[in-house]
Amino acid sequence: MKKKVGLVLEGIAVVLIVALVAGQVLGQPVLLSYVTSDSMEPTLDPGDGFVAIPAGVAGEVEEGDVITFRAETLNGGGLTTHRVVEETDRGFVTKGDGNPFTDQDDEEPLVKRTQIVAVAWQPGGSVLVIPFVGTVVTGTQSALETVQRTLAATLGTRSLLGVQGLAYLLLALSVIAYVLDLWLNGGENRRRDRERSRDSGTSTRVVVAGFALLIVVGATAAMVVPAGSEKFGIVSAESDSPGPRVIETGTSETVEYPIGNGGLVPVVVFLEPESDGVGIEPRQLSVPARSSVNATLTLSAPPETGYYRQFLVQHRYLAVLPESTITTLYEVHPWLPLIVIDALLGGGFYVVGMALVGTGRLRSRSRDGAGTALGWL
Repeated sequence: MKKKVGLVLEGIAVVLIVALVAGQVLGQPVLLSYVTSDSMEPTLDPGDGFVAIPAGVAGEVEEGDVITFRAETLNGGGLTTHRVVEETDRGFVTKGDGNPFTDQDDEEPLVKRTQIVAVAWQPGGSVLVIPFVGTVVTGTQSALETVQRTLAATLGTRSLLGVQGLAYLLLALSVIAYVLDLWLNGGENRRRDRERSRDSGTSTRVVVAGFALLIVVGATAAMVVPAGSEKFGIVSAESDSPGPRVIETGTSETVEYPIGNGGLVPVVVFLEPESDGVGIEPRQLSVPARSSVNATLTLSAPPETGYYRQFLVQHRYLAVLPESTITTLYEVHPWLPLIVIDALLGGGFYVVGMALVGTGRLRSRSRDGAGTALGWL
């Protein structure tokens, strides 16, 4: 029982660390997030973590909620976690609990809904704090980046950097751990009798599940990283100008909006305007592998002069299902196609893998001291 409890706790710890690192790689929180500054003290100290509910399933954002949003000016831009202190027709006013002024007093524009990526879970009205989570994930992420840069410089290839390089690194670590496990278990097996050795070795379920997980991580990154919200800053002026996105008040400007796909699998893309003044046609299209397709983007200037921010959200899905099926799932919720595709890829690989290798164990064994061979039990 103690061993089982220990394995469960280790599994939970690994899942949490992987979720945090994955959140950093993907550019948005996954299950958990953390703060790095003292702007949210005393609610959250630097390094404290919290449960991050994705904005897509968190429901309506209200005054008093602690949100993680993509800032434009705070700390040079990027993800920021602050509390909503006021809601207006044009966006949210935010403020760190430890700051004397609102973010908007510090020249940060009002936060639009499309900028919010997660909402902190507040059971009973208070943020559930997980101490020191940030310290763990920062150290893990730093170590992974150092290993990636070192290997890339040593081997002279940039393919080991970024999300793709992380997938290669995780695969290599899995193989190394597997080989070490075989070697260690092989030495132990030679000291035991044959009957007891049948219960030793590495379970094929674990090995196949590990590779299935790598496929799911890679597929999720391919769908999530290139997608997301894109901002267009326009100037509504009294007359048109050759400057970038300077549009006469009350008129529109139409431009081509290229959508690329550098992968080996076609993707289905959905485009959704997230603010007034943005039009896009078509809103759904299929992009073949290693190619690009153009949509038509229309930006409209309000009747009042000034600078305005307009947003367009892009959702991408690997075309491993019929496009009509992906469309049906998307209409239920934008996350549903991603979940189904991940389940199909990961579950399909696991089922096929188990059918090929069986449900026994992998172990190292020797015959008459002549050498070592791998066997399926």
